[in-house]
Amino acid sequence: MTPTMRQAKIVELARQQGEVSVEELVAAFEVTPQTIRKDLNTLCDRGALKRTHGGAMHPSGVENVEYEARRQIAPIEKRAIGRAAAALIPDHASLFINIGTTTEAVAQALTEHRGLMVITNNINVANHLRIVPTMEVVIAGGVVRPSDGGIVGEAAVDFIRQFKVDFAVIGVSAIDPDGALMDFDFREVKVAQAIIANARHVIVVSDGTKFTRTAPVRIGHLSQAHSFITDICHLDSIRQVCADAGITLIETGAA
Repeated sequence: MTPTMRQAKIVELARQQGEVSVEELVAAFEVTPQTIRKDLNTLCDRGALKRTHGGAMHPSGVENVEYEARRQIAPIEKRAIGRAAAALIPDHASLFINIGTTTEAVAQALTEHRGLMVITNNINVANHLRIVPTMEVVIAGGVVRPSDGGIVGEAAVDFIRQFKVDFAVIGVSAIDPDGALMDFDFREVKVAQAIIANARHVIVVSDGTKFTRTAPVRIGHLSQAHSFITDICHLDSIRQVCADAGITLIETGAA
């Protein structure tokens, strides 16, 4: 079992029980206490768990990790996911790109494309792509979220609904084992839902750490996507969702 798989199972146990101890996890996974403590430290740094004396507890799942901290999570994996997503998008296509550090990696991978029309509610994506001379960048209006430069609110939703594009690149804050796509800001979720509804091909991008996180607001379900790109999918339930819905699952490789 890889560390990523073990950590996902630890989060699921904590979700079910509310709290887990180092002692019980050592027995359950037959590894050393040092390995479990390292797992718990990693999961707590990501916001998936909160440390307690002798273990960890499942958090309320209402607070997102700060933007700069999110940028430091799985950067190599995000770049690989970005390249894989860019490979699905041909020159001269139209596309939406929403808020997120993984979608920003997709934007960086698109800079060699030609003739794209990119509509986004992500100021960082717009900044990455505005310097490409053959690319048209359209940015949504609305409330600018100071934490990460995301544009949210009803004005952004109304703006997005004016378009029908070839592709949508959607990032999420968490993916539940049943395939539910989750986020933290209900205003951002409304924009993401409008993006999904107005694209012919939806590409969900997410690194494997999102399987170990929770968030309170539902965007939709993975079955609404056409392609799902991640570094590694360690949940059989997610693989089954992809198989049942005919979703193309692309794994770029474990860290």
